[in-house]
Amino acid sequence: MKTDLLSIGKMAKLNRVSISTLRLYDEKGLLKPRYTDPDSGYRYYDIYQNARLDMIAYMKELGMSLSEIAEVFQKEDLTLIEDILSKKNEQIHEQIRQLRARHDAVERAIISIERYRKSPATGTMSLEYIDRRYIWGIPCSDNFYNSDIRCFEKTLLELHWALEKNRFQQIHSYNIGTTITKDDFLHDRFIADQIFIFATRHEHNAHKSLQIIESGMYACTYLDNYDDEIDYAKQLKQYCEQNHYIIAGDYICEVMTAFNVFNSDHRSMFLKLQIPVNFPK
Repeated sequence: MKTDLLSIGKMAKLNRVSISTLRLYDEKGLLKPRYTDPDSGYRYYDIYQNARLDMIAYMKELGMSLSEIAEVFQKEDLTLIEDILSKKNEQIHEQIRQLRARHDAVERAIISIERYRKSPATGTMSLEYIDRRYIWGIPCSDNFYNSDIRCFEKTLLELHWALEKNRFQQIHSYNIGTTITKDDFLHDRFIADQIFIFATRHEHNAHKSLQIIESGMYACTYLDNYDDEIDYAKQLKQYCEQNHYIIAGDYICEVMTAFNVFNSDHRSMFLKLQIPVNFPK
């Protein structure tokens, strides 16, 4: 009888699996040897059993575990296979979503670093066209302009909690922005109105609550010290007045980068202050 059978070594070599794998399949009840020598304990297989090995390999490629495969073999139920694969399909879609979110986060980080490297020196005033942007945010519970950076950190935490609650992923990779209403800014009232993230067009489809900041011309300046924001915002307003620009909307402070890898004591921020403007006719 053994002359028509294959040793475990030959069976493993033919199917490009290890001997230990065949032993494991035997232990799990997935593939029993056709014959086991009672004296030596050697396992022997029939070449027809390649079909079972192929089926195991196929199910593993579909992401099924050995225990799931064993259950299918035991119950011989196609409905069970369909149910298992449906769950696997949902898991794969979730993994794809997570990978896409991670990919987007990496891209945002690269863009932020590049923008930082190419940004003008602190205090530079400029007039820039900025394309349409998508944001998602919450009202500021405290006015951090009347306090120190600890208050801003608390407000930022509240934003992070809200992002997690609304199922945003990779929440630390988004650029942060804050606003002061047009009326408050015109009257030199520095009252934080909203804190938000700059999202993407892709997320606009997933989160219907995203707001849109329309494209337009902006008076802008840059700075690398959070504590100097109010001074530079006032200078930017003066720049608009001197050039007869008409302030057309809310003041925006964008945190272009917050990479504090070189200083662990506090958050290092490079800011871009922005005021939407129109021109006199």
